[in-house]
This record gives sequence, C-alpha cells and structure tokens, in this order.
Amino acid sequence: MAHRLGAGTLGAVSSSVDGVAPVPEGVGGTRSFLPPVEGLRACAAIGVVITHVAFQTAQSSGVTGRLLSRFDLAVAVFFALSGFLLWRGHAAAARGLRRRPPTGHYLRSRIVRIMPGYLVAVIVILLLLPDATGANSTVWLANLTLTQIYVPLTLTPGLTQMWSLSVEVTFYLVLPFLALLARRLPVRARIPVIAAVAVISLAWGLLPIETAEGINFLNWPPAYASWFGAGMLLAEWTVSPVGWMHRLARRRWVMALIVAVAYVISASPLAGPEGLTPATLGQFVVRTAMGAIIAWGLLAPLVLDRPDTDHRILGSPIMVTLGRWSYGLFVWHLAALAMAFPVVGKFVFNGAMPVILALTLVFGFAMAAVSYALIENPCRQALRNWERRRADRVAPLDSSADDTPEPAIAR
Repeated sequence: MAHRLGAGTLGAVSSSVDGVAPVPEGVGGTRSFLPPVEGLRACAAIGVVITHVAFQTAQSSGVTGRLLSRFDLAVAVFFALSGFLLWRGHAAAARGLRRRPPTGHYLRSRIVRIMPGYLVAVIVILLLLPDATGANSTVWLANLTLTQIYVPLTLTPGLTQMWSLSVEVTFYLVLPFLALLARRLPVRARIPVIAAVAVISLAWGLLPIETAEGINFLNWPPAYASWFGAGMLLAEWTVSPVGWMHRLARRRWVMALIVAVAYVISASPLAGPEGLTPATLGQFVVRTAMGAIIAWGLLAPLVLDRPDTDHRILGSPIMVTLGRWSYGLFVWHLAALAMAFPVVGKFVFNGAMPVILALTLVFGFAMAAVSYALIENPCRQALRNWERRRADRVAPLDSSADDTPEPAIAR
C-alpha cells in the first residue's frame, strides 16, 4: 500500500492558530505557533520519502527492510497533526476559552492551503512524467478532485501517495459536522467519546462493504479514525487541567520507549508480511493501532509540555523551514524519485538506496521550495488580504462584533 502526508497530507495543516487562550496550568500546545510541530511535520515528510525510496531500491525485505518499510506510518503522524491542529480551536471553545472557529473561514483556508500546489503538481506530473502520461479522463478527473480512493484504478505513477491526501481532505470536510456533534456532549465526556470512537474504528474492516474491483475500502477515512483521533485527544488535553497524561508526555524517555516498542511491533509479522503482499485484517488492525500510538507518542511531548520547554532540534530554524516545505515534498517526492534514478544510471529495484535517497530529498525539497515561494505562500497571502478587506468592510456594520480575533490563515 502506498502511503503518503498528506496530507497529508500532509500534514498540510499549519501549527499556527490564533485565538486559543492559555489554560491556567500553562500547557505548551496552546501557543499560537508551535515550531517543534513544524519540525515534526518535516520529519514525517522525510519518513514518507524513505519508505518509497526503500521500496523502489529493493530494500523492503529482511529486518532492515521491514524497519524501512514501516516509515510509511509517517502518514499516521500527518493525520494526528491534522486532528490536533484543526480540533484544538473547537476544544478550547467548548471550555469557553475562545469563540468557535468560523466554518466559512476554515473551509476557505483549507482549500487555499491544499489545492493550488496540488493541482499544479497533478497537471505537471500527468503531462510530463513518462510513466504517467497518457492517462484517461477518469484518471485526470479523479486526481484533480482528490477522489482517487473512491474511483477504481485511478492511483497513477507519480501520484500514488495522494491516497492519503484524499483521506485527509475527507476529514477536513466532515470536521465541522464532528464539531457540531461534539457540542452536544458535556465537556467531561468529550475525551472518552473521542477515544471510544477511535478504538471502535479499528473494527472498520469487519463491516460487510462491497466495492468495485480496484477499490480498497480499508483506504477510506473511517479506517484511520484512530490516527485523527490521537491528535484530537491531544487537542482536548491541551485545554484540560494538567493530569497524568500531561505528566506522562513530559517524561521524554518513557515516551521514546513507547514509540520504539510500537514501531518494532508495526515492523514485525504481527502487522503484516514483507513488501506489498496484502496484510490480513488482523495484521492491518495491529499496524493501524501501532500507527496511532506512534503518532500520539511523537506529538504528545511537543504539545502537552510546559510553555518554556526547549525543543532545540525540532524547533530550530532549519527544521521549521523544512516543515513549511514539507507539503511540497510530499506532493513532488515521487516525481523527484523518478528523476533520481537516471542521474546515477540505475534502474528501479537495483539498489543504491543511500544515493537515491539523498538525490530524492535534494530534488524534492528544491521543488517544494519553489512550490512554496511561487504557489502556496502567494495563494495564502492573497486569502489573508481578502479576509482582511472583508473584515474591514463588515466590522463597521456590525456594532455587536466582539474583539476576539479570527484564527490566522493556516501557513
């Protein structure tokens, strides 16, 4: 199974959300901008690149191969980042710490954050990448609309990682409805309910769902609710009184051990066979559960920490910069990987992983930097300017408007 970021996905979500008031106990995750979270996003994007390079250089067998292949669980980190960053405004609003995030602003920011860079990549790859050229209209339409996981045989070379961005965008669309449902719950019930839904989602594969040939319903969003749920739970804990979860998250060596154990289990036969051999349902459940634990274990120390905690590596300027480019790396890295093989005179599945990985990262980050400078950032800035002009027009007419700021446009 090809895995991303997206974005998601990329994590394609910003760690900048204004208007979240700090809780009295001082939890770091309520800060408006979280540099180490940007750094973690960069690491997750690099993890996706590693797993794809390992496969295409025939390094997916044996103990080392199993460990390299499981870097695909970086997708779980992206999904957890989305769950945390997009849910924490709703978690704070439920406790009276801010007003509810405006749905219109949220949807506009998501569209502008995801689609411009993505559409350019799809068009360029389908037109110019040799293995992807000649795609039919169905492939074009499914990829342009991010519906690949619902349309048979439309995951195409250079864009196969977009299955996870399709999942993430579906989560973006349903999140306002989830927030509306959560508003009906007492505050004390929010964490137990989210946790219960995350656990129950692991049984998604037991449902008698019939799909067309070429469609795998285990790639649909409900199968990964535990990954989004891990981030949503952390969002709830950032605006909850400091308790055992916060104290656990602040014990870094304990968290590192939990992540390491979960990763080893995810790379073992318990979580699936080597290579692309399909996993059994039980193995899929184990792998998905371990992905949720890994994502939670990596993110919790960054957002449940004290505000003055120093994350020198993940929060460094270079990691923050790479984090800004991480969405572009996710989108372009398979095209970059295809470019790397001719440079070293190698065919696919013929080894040379270290040099292929280095070239893929160099090419990928270069394309990502260009995408960020010429497409992503200008589009987001244009939306910021439009929102500001719109607010200036509306404010004088609304004498009842309060002084609570709108959330910042996601970077």
